[in-house]
Amino acid sequence: MSALQLYGYFNSSTSYRVRIALALKGLAFDTVAVDLRAQAQRSAEYVALNPGACVPTLRDDSGMALGQSLAIIDYLDGVQPQPRLIPAERALRARVLELADTIACDIHPLNNMRVLRYLKQRLGVDDAGRQAWYAHWIAEGLGAVEQLLARADAAPYCFGAQPTLADCCLVPQVANAVRMHCPLDAFARVRRVWEHCQQQPAFQAAAPSRQPDYVA
Repeated sequence: MSALQLYGYFNSSTSYRVRIALALKGLAFDTVAVDLRAQAQRSAEYVALNPGACVPTLRDDSGMALGQSLAIIDYLDGVQPQPRLIPAERALRARVLELADTIACDIHPLNNMRVLRYLKQRLGVDDAGRQAWYAHWIAEGLGAVEQLLARADAAPYCFGAQPTLADCCLVPQVANAVRMHCPLDAFARVRRVWEHCQQQPAFQAAAPSRQPDYVA
């Protein structure tokens, strides 16, 4: 057994972020599948591990269990400092966190599975309405990300030659947008970063289709 266990779901963008970080750092881990469609994250056993009843959760050999993808990636920077994903330099650190938080705080919470389920089951929103909701918040959020990338004026990653937390967040969010058939023509810089990352082995290894719990 690896010293690290990642409780997650193949199609969870937050789990995807952490898988990218682990792959970039070359850290081995064991996958513990948590089936969100079956609402396994709400089981008493899992909630005892992660009170937020969400994925991912990272568990290490000390017995520590940590939820929230950005907190996990910050922790991994301490476990394996190279490559560092949250820069130490103050200005760059702030810019990386700004872009990552735009995705993690502004886009993702509005479009995750539990919100879409609530729209359907509690509010009676039909498929077309949920799709319109999803596409609206993708366009709003990626429009902001596009402007942040324009301000950074860097390539091939969000902030230059090395991947950061920003790339760990951007790639899964764009993958979700593609899966949900959201138009991306207006976001040239976003697409450029995503396409570059798609060619990199660490990002490929972290992709949903490469996970042991993947279901087509």
